Amino acid sequence: MEQVTLHADGISATIVEQGAELVSLRDADGTEFLWQAGPEWRRHSPVLFPIVGRLKNDQLIHRGQSYPMTQHGFARDRRFAWAEQGGSSCTLVLTDDAETRAHYPFAFRLAIGYRLSERQIEVTYEIANPGDETLPASIGAHPAFNWPLQADLPKEAYRLIFAENEPAPIRRLKDGLLLPTPQPTPIEGKTLALSERLFVDDAVILDRPISTSVRYAASQGPAIEVSWQGLNELGIWSKPGGAPFLCIEPWHGTASPIDFEGEFADKPGVILIEPGGKRVLSYRIGLSQEP
Repeated sequence: MEQVTLHADGISATIVEQGAELVSLRDADGTEFLWQAGPEWRRHSPVLFPIVGRLKNDQLIHRGQSYPMTQHGFARDRRFAWAEQGGSSCTLVLTDDAETRAHYPFAFRLAIGYRLSERQIEVTYEIANPGDETLPASIGAHPAFNWPLQADLPKEAYRLIFAENEPAPIRRLKDGLLLPTPQPTPIEGKTLALSERLFVDDAVILDRPISTSVRYAASQGPAIEVSWQGLNELGIWSKPGGAPFLCIEPWHGTASPIDFEGEFADKPGVILIEPGGKRVLSYRIGLSQEP
């Protein structure tokens, strides 16, 4: 089966086996919250694994040997296997094989679970290490939401409201790599006013957010709350030059620092999983309406 549509409490979600990707998220009124992979960007909500962002020279270094690894890793382009399917939940699994080991020389099992409950979807990432050496990995979510969520509102009507004040500097990218110098945050207190000019220099990256949730809304119409557990960084992105989507991306890991050329296991933000161990991380998307 190439795709499954889950239903619960009046909302629906469609997941495809290619990349274990969430491709539709609708509320009881039929409003589509997820970007539908138009020509500006041909993805909906890719899974970033085993890296987030880019590695320097697109090379993963392990024990002195280089392995080619393209931006955001290979999971988003691999066909997962269905491990469980139900009316309101499903689980898909990807394991290492000869093709993955040519880029990422480790044994792994990545299980991605989707579960609908009252007006929300929970996405769970379980990374297990069945091998006999430490497994270094990063993982990230990349859901793209329609921007605006309500067609008759301008993009500038929308804002992100964080659960806590976010005074820390942000990080930026150059050629996909993390610049060394933090920049003043555009967030005022808890509020980030949204505009296309925010993304002229690529993503806005919070590498040490205090909040574990953020609300995306205008003063009326559909609204979204994204919350996360175990994911330490947050990326906010839209395609530079303008596109009708906004990505709110909880991550564990970021692109390589622009001056980092070391072993992948030593890269900042990488999860290190002992042989026989596993890590579980998750995020939720909650749907609502502003009055």
